[in-house]
Amino acid sequence: MRQTVEFIPKSFYGEEAAARCRVSVLIPAYNEESAIGSVLDEVMAVTGKLQHPWEILVIDDGSTDATGRIAAERERVRLLRHKENRGYGAALKHGIRKAQGDIIVITDADASYPNGEIPRLVETLSDCDMVVGSREGRKVVLPLLRRFPKWVLGRLANYLSGRKIPDLNSGLRAFRREACLPFMGIISDGFSFTTTLTLAMLCNDYEVKFLPVDYYPRKGRSKIRPLQDTLHFFLLILRVCTYFRPLRVFMPPGALLLTTGILHGLFQLLASGFAGIGEVPVLLILGGIQLVFMGLLADLISKRPPG
Repeated sequence: MRQTVEFIPKSFYGEEAAARCRVSVLIPAYNEESAIGSVLDEVMAVTGKLQHPWEILVIDDGSTDATGRIAAERERVRLLRHKENRGYGAALKHGIRKAQGDIIVITDADASYPNGEIPRLVETLSDCDMVVGSREGRKVVLPLLRRFPKWVLGRLANYLSGRKIPDLNSGLRAFRREACLPFMGIISDGFSFTTTLTLAMLCNDYEVKFLPVDYYPRKGRSKIRPLQDTLHFFLLILRVCTYFRPLRVFMPPGALLLTTGILHGLFQLLASGFAGIGEVPVLLILGGIQLVFMGLLADLISKRPPG
């Protein structure tokens, strides 16, 4: 059974202050000793500019280096520590459940995001449900191996969700805790947490805004596996959109098979002098009909009211 140990500094909020807390900044960290100290210093400096009470939670996801110790030394930081590595998404879900704020801000522990933008994200959240720090600023350093897969996945997500998504999986964002909670059961425990959350909220007509931000080279070693994670993201996008927008997944291939089968059948009829058609057009037509009806059935299920 997995165990979790929670460390709360003595100088942390009392009960009255905790009840007033509105903004929770979550920082998942796994072996980030080279950057976590500077990230925490930056976050602590900018949270003082917020118009709301705030807290900072570091979720040490089974680190084997000094990440947890460095975080524990900061008096205004709550440290949630996993005994073993569970994954980026699992760490964030744990932090969301433990957070005392109704506004959640997430950022990475590798110093790649401009945390000075946190007050602007929180301010923009006043008239929407989620604000994403879209990596489109003047200084964006994205590894070459990730650019093309990111572009392909972005185009696929745009089509399946029916929305333009400038940055599908940015790790710097602010959102309302109550808007995220209904999706906790389907959100990924891995790096796809942000991808799942973005698609889930957009497909359910939540108001999501994208603000351009810079993106810097990370400190320390990246945990992303380009080939495996890209394939996982691709399958995840299909799964989430099948769950929320099944017609966009089933209808195009169904219509393609149906149209191809009909045209092939007509060609065979004309070529044979209306003597008949072969098995291939029939199979194509039947396959197309099945996919179309599967999409319609899935759409009815996804729109069924609860209870």
